[in-house]
Amino acid sequence: MSGLYLQYIRRVLPLRRMALLLLIVVLAVAAGATLYRNLSKEIRIIDNGESIAIRTMGVNVGQALGQAGIAVGQYDYMSVAMDTPLKPDSLNEVTIKRAIPVILTVDGQTRTVMSYRDTVEELLRDNGIILGPLDRFDGVSPDDPLAEEMEIRVIRVEEKILTEEEQIPYQVLEQPNNIMNEGESRIVVEGENGIREKRYKITYEDGEYSSREFIGEAIVKEPVNRVVEYGTVPNFMTSRGDRVRYSKALQMRATAYTNSFEDTGKNPGDPGYGITYTGMTARTGIVAVDPKVIPLGSKLYIEVPGSAPDYGFAIAGDIGSAIKGDLVDLFFNTTEEVRRWGVRKVVVYILNEQDDDRWKQNYNPCE
Repeated sequence: MSGLYLQYIRRVLPLRRMALLLLIVVLAVAAGATLYRNLSKEIRIIDNGESIAIRTMGVNVGQALGQAGIAVGQYDYMSVAMDTPLKPDSLNEVTIKRAIPVILTVDGQTRTVMSYRDTVEELLRDNGIILGPLDRFDGVSPDDPLAEEMEIRVIRVEEKILTEEEQIPYQVLEQPNNIMNEGESRIVVEGENGIREKRYKITYEDGEYSSREFIGEAIVKEPVNRVVEYGTVPNFMTSRGDRVRYSKALQMRATAYTNSFEDTGKNPGDPGYGITYTGMTARTGIVAVDPKVIPLGSKLYIEVPGSAPDYGFAIAGDIGSAIKGDLVDLFFNTTEEVRRWGVRKVVVYILNEQDDDRWKQNYNPCE
């Protein structure tokens, strides 16, 4: 009996020990789980929009991320620092925004930058890029959202005002001068060109010429017109080389006469012999005219077209009953000269009053 009891005891005792050990383990695990729940912290990680909730025994954010196997890059954004302590009695939240590569071209240089920002404008601000009032973007706008491998080009725009001067040609104003000969002129006022200032807006993009725009002009110096006087007095060059000025030219026929009885009906010694109608002594240079055509006393120059010498300077000092209209009678000293003269076509110039001195210098009654 005693032997059977001992055998029973030997079989049952190990089973109880095992059950007891198992009970202890269960109690320990339950106690550990309870302790873990009491001591661990709850953290929610929002990684690029994806939410992850964990519990950790770590004391700060960095340890929690490490336990969760979440790595954070140099350019990534975290809403809190790695060494931020975890709160044991409330939910801890961490937001991570992953940086993406963006190709940025500015000031002649192209580089790849990492950015977690949302827009083009924010990326430029982070990289210290300040836009001038005229700078612009190529293909993007400041509010555009960033995308991986996005190309952003900033074009530097500069405007300069260019001033150019151009001459304004002066005009030539002609004025008649009633004292000067035809064909003569003189400059009374020297002309001077004016200056017109034109303004252009020149645009450069990234230092290179882009466009040119006319924006206005102003006259900075008015031109001074040249004033030229031209002569209006008719004139011609005589066969003797004298320039004669006249008021009227008449195409006429010229006869000739002398003091002979045949021409005047008087002999030497007769009253009035050799005296013209105007009381002048008949001599070379005294011509008879029709007073209705050429006033008596007019200073004349008588030109003989062709190769024959001109009669020259004369004065309308006589009349004749046969001298009418376009006929003029020229005095010669001898009958032979009268015979040789015959009747010829002449041009009778009634001299300009301003040429009295020239007429006096050239009129030689003794010729």
